[in-house]
Amino acid sequence: MTPAINAAKRANVEFSTLSYAHDPQAASYGLEAAQKLNIDPQSVYKTLVTDCDGQLVVAIIPVAEKLSLKQVAKAAKAKKASMADPALVAKKTGYVMGGVSPLGQKSRLTTIIANQAQTLVTMHVSAGKRGLEIALAPQSLQQLTQATFADICA
Repeated sequence: MTPAINAAKRANVEFSTLSYAHDPQAASYGLEAAQKLNIDPQSVYKTLVTDCDGQLVVAIIPVAEKLSLKQVAKAAKAKKASMADPALVAKKTGYVMGGVSPLGQKSRLTTIIANQAQTLVTMHVSAGKRGLEIALAPQSLQQLTQATFADICA
C-alpha cells in the first residue's frame, strides 16, 4: 500500500490500481505506463511539481503533453513558474521522482489538473511508486486534492 492508495481508500472513492514491471531505462514513465498497461495515453496523466513564486504547485497533465509554465503561473496567480527542485519535491511530497502521486502527499500542495481531464470517465495517475497507477474519476481526484481545472498544457 502506498500513501496514495490509502488516501483513496480513506475517502471512499471508487478506484482501481494497475501495476507493471517498470523499466528504469524508459524515456517517459507515463508513456511507459500507457504502453505496458495497454491503455489510451490520453487517459494517463503525469504529476509535475512546479515552483510558482516560491510556492510548490502540482500540475497534472496528459503524459503526451508538455506543461506550459506560463499557464501554470497564471492558474496559480503567480508571476513566474519553474520546475521545482527534485530534492524539495521528495521532501514535501514523500515520493521519488517518476513516482510522485497527486494523492497522499506529506504536505498538501496547491494542485491544478489540465482541463481535458474533465472529459474523461477514468484517468490514471501515479499511485506513488514507479510501475503502479491508480485509476479514478477526474472529479474524485479533484475532490481528494482540492484541485482546480485549468488550461496548463503548452
